[in-house]
Amino acid sequence: MTAATGHPREEALGYLDGVPVPRARLDRRLAEMRDGDRAAMLPAPDSPEGRQLARWLAQVILTEQLCAAEAEARGLPLNPRRVRLDQRAAVEYGSINAAAFHGSPAVRAVADAVTAGVSIADDELRRYWTATARPVPARWVLRHRLGDGPAGRLGPVGAADLPAALADALRGAAPGDTVTATDRLGRHEAYVLEVLPAREPDFERDRPALRPDLLAARRRRAFAHWLDRARAQRIRLVPGLEHPGDPHQPDNHHRH
Repeated sequence: MTAATGHPREEALGYLDGVPVPRARLDRRLAEMRDGDRAAMLPAPDSPEGRQLARWLAQVILTEQLCAAEAEARGLPLNPRRVRLDQRAAVEYGSINAAAFHGSPAVRAVADAVTAGVSIADDELRRYWTATARPVPARWVLRHRLGDGPAGRLGPVGAADLPAALADALRGAAPGDTVTATDRLGRHEAYVLEVLPAREPDFERDRPALRPDLLAARRRRAFAHWLDRARAQRIRLVPGLEHPGDPHQPDNHHRH
């Protein structure tokens, strides 16, 4: 029995297509984390939070193993180059999928393969644009200094992003101008690097930049759904290493 969960400790951290995935992989990864630079931030192994960390990492490893098997079955080439997800993509994927995507070339290869046919139709793009397009106010790119502090690049920023006194001083300024303004923060000095004029929404102009962003978001959703289905069909969890969000496991803190 494990003191942490009351369940017998299995030698598998889970089963993929009926084949055990060795528990040693989880133990090794946990040991690497506890020997790493952020070890002091990790919860104690025998605490509820420590057991939740083990559950979370088990799901990451099982997701990586699932995609490794899928990539091998499909004959997919693996690119070892790491890809860093931005904050929006990481949130859309969720922490388990994001960690697996970041750490495993197989996960990234399967993501590309299973979402290759995802597309965005022009009418969908226009509907999204119609619902979200807004006028863009005039903006500036500045080299800004406050008092005797260092100068730094700032922008593009609009009047709403700046102290009111500085925004007023910038009205009518052209590239190459230097303006100053004083308020309760001190003396602002801004050298105008670029002026971006106000503009109204224009679908034909905005569409080329909008499509890749929406397509990437749709592909992420499609891959997350694929993973959910594949895990449900092919992975069996073991007692003590349930999904951290499972309401039936004893360390789940999200009870209502």
